[in-house]
Amino acid sequence: MARRLLRPRELSVYHERTRRRGVTPWVYWPARAILQPFLHLFFWLGRTGREHVPKRGAVIMVSNHRSFLDPFVIGCCVPRPMYFVAKEELFRHPLVGWFLNAMGAFPVRRGASDAESVRTARMLLERGSVLTIFPEGTRIRSGSLARPKRGAGRLVLETGARVVPVAVIGSEHSRKGLRPRPVRVRIRCGPALAFPRVDGPSPRLAGEVSARIWPCVELQWEWLGGLPPLRRAAVVGAGSMGTAMATVLSRAGLEVQLGCRTYAQSGQVADRGENADYLPGAALPRGVSVSTVGEIEFAGVDLVVFAVPTDGLAQVVAQVGDRVGRRSAALVVSKGLVEPLGLTPSHYVAERLRIRGVACLAGPAHAREMVEVGASVVLASAGADLRRQLATALGEAGLQVLVSDDVVGTELAGAAKNAAALAASAAAHAGMNVAGAAAGGVFSEVHELARRAGGGSEAFVGLAGAGDLVGTVLAEGSRNRRAGELLGRGVAADRIAGILGQAAEALDSVPLLAERARRAGIEAPALAALGALVEGSVAPAEWVESLLPAPAVGARRAA
Repeated sequence: MARRLLRPRELSVYHERTRRRGVTPWVYWPARAILQPFLHLFFWLGRTGREHVPKRGAVIMVSNHRSFLDPFVIGCCVPRPMYFVAKEELFRHPLVGWFLNAMGAFPVRRGASDAESVRTARMLLERGSVLTIFPEGTRIRSGSLARPKRGAGRLVLETGARVVPVAVIGSEHSRKGLRPRPVRVRIRCGPALAFPRVDGPSPRLAGEVSARIWPCVELQWEWLGGLPPLRRAAVVGAGSMGTAMATVLSRAGLEVQLGCRTYAQSGQVADRGENADYLPGAALPRGVSVSTVGEIEFAGVDLVVFAVPTDGLAQVVAQVGDRVGRRSAALVVSKGLVEPLGLTPSHYVAERLRIRGVACLAGPAHAREMVEVGASVVLASAGADLRRQLATALGEAGLQVLVSDDVVGTELAGAAKNAAALAASAAAHAGMNVAGAAAGGVFSEVHELARRAGGGSEAFVGLAGAGDLVGTVLAEGSRNRRAGELLGRGVAADRIAGILGQAAEALDSVPLLAERARRAGIEAPALAALGALVEGSVAPAEWVESLLPAPAVGARRAA
């Protein structure tokens, strides 16, 4: 007898019981009488908008999903029995499955089309019940809300049920392992929505209805203080990389403002529909609007992208800092160090802006190729939520994104790449051996600087360092490669930006890297010599001679 009771049951048994009998009254109401006061007291349950839940008729509660607790706390907002779907794994144990089924749960096969659960849901709504669904499809434990699946819209149209948008926050912290934790959980219900009943709605129509419901859920979520999604972005800097980033983010579905330095530049780019000076032939998407930086309303922007050379970053941050909202995030694509202290760009931005998080982007991402064929990039941030948000957006735009929490290592790997590319191209006329020695010495010394600053080695051996270095050295149009070639020919560093028409960040970063290494007590002869070449205190021929092997036979320990 006991074995029969503990034998797993077919999922169809639970569906059939829900369709025929609904909840089990002698289990549901006593359990609710115990659970509801417990949830109120233990989780300091806060409920807003209960008056929006219709007291009669079919209702679909559409909610975000953070925890196993969500159906039970949402049920505290509904004065009548509420049904909900639960993953099929919970029904493998017959006693657990029986109790959940008695409380209004029925199983669903996640990741697949489950006609049986849809049929159960439709039958419940046809008899005027309350059903809670989680369109995200799975629990999203952190960050902003995920995008909904279109099943919710289909169910709404087929049944004509009214829809109540619901947001739950705090339930993701309600347990540690199997042990419950007394945390604050809050729920907010929005006004009910009504849609016409449609027989056999098309997938497109169902998707449009889901797309109209979900912003109402996001509104309740943000009212509770939840992390907003990335909807609007401002790109500061309309050079080649800034234009490419604006295009990429627009492809990800964001509304993008591209901020130019002057009215003349913004007018020219807007009129032509492309940035003819920096990225000719690459048409701007319709989702990109062009203006000056001063015209951008930063308070309403979710993401600010800093795409300016490091020597201009301080001025730009000072210009926009007080106008950026605290719930905004920043993405820094500048590579190098910021004067006068030699701070990494994201460190500089994080110290001066009161925002929710800062991330940096590195890797071989040349602007034109990124727009035309995509790129493999490294996204680094100390915040896991921001990493997930940005990685999702960039991935949807066609980029391959590797994420990291090593911000120091990632940014210094980018600075090392620029410096090594400058050294290699400046020494290339003396031979490939000399060029390799010049680049290797600089790269290894910046790696040691990163290690002393708390960064890891993975960034240097991966895309942010070695991968980007190869791409830069091979790219004939690379600013840092061309700057190194000019420097090796004896052109003064202060004239190179004018010749190139753009800044070469390595020229500003190398002296700062050498100074940071000196302050850190690191022996860095390669950086010091390259810094002297950039500053003009050493002639190119003398610098190249210092790279040549000494006549005497000997060996030097490898870094």
